[in-house]
Amino acid sequence: MAEKTKKVDKTAVEEIEEKDKEAEEIPGELPVLPVRDIVVFPYMILPLFVGRDISIGAVDAALSKEDRKMLLLTQRDVNVESPEPGDLYRVGVVGMVMRTLKLPDGRVKVLVQGITKARVLEFVKIDEYFSAKIEKIEEEQPPEGTIELEAMIRTVQEQMEKAVSLGKSVLPDIMVVIENLDEPGRLADLVASNIGLKTEQTQEVLEITDPVERLKKVSDILGREIELLLVQQKIQTEASGEIDKTKR
Repeated sequence: MAEKTKKVDKTAVEEIEEKDKEAEEIPGELPVLPVRDIVVFPYMILPLFVGRDISIGAVDAALSKEDRKMLLLTQRDVNVESPEPGDLYRVGVVGMVMRTLKLPDGRVKVLVQGITKARVLEFVKIDEYFSAKIEKIEEEQPPEGTIELEAMIRTVQEQMEKAVSLGKSVLPDIMVVIENLDEPGRLADLVASNIGLKTEQTQEVLEITDPVERLKKVSDILGREIELLLVQQKIQTEASGEIDKTKR
């Protein structure tokens, strides 16, 4: 009986691995969805509200294909309404359209899951949208089981706890995941996408392929954020003290 159970479990694992393998098969050309004011990372699942012709065209193109994949690229300037290739960063994330919902105002709500990073080799104009010839960016493998890496992971986790204690707004569910992650790349991505960084800073983190270097960069950013929060707290305390003196 035990052997039979073991065989069933193995088959289930193989099916999951097969699905993961299919998800990692990236076409050489994908429709481009420009996104504003956000940098998408692998493993992220997020809703996007699409209304521009260039965006709706890209979503329709993705939905017309069996794999439902497209390339999400962040705009350099959020105010550009009709972005050209020069208005977009050339490193982004391949995303899979999980669900769509047409809204009464004409926009489309798209639920997207980030899969892997990719770099644009060439843009191609197609009707009202752009597609891009791409290459998948392979993540460098971090060293396993080193004291330095464990210390870096723990440092970033403690920095996040400190930042939240000083008033940084992070969802409790996200904090639970951060506290239990031991993969440097995914930890760096999750932190960078949840601490309200400027788009340029978040994009810079996305483009670092070495997961350990990416985590170091995030640690440096967190260190500065904590310093700012401490100064902000000091200013608020002093201002509150002055108000109390005036009242007395």
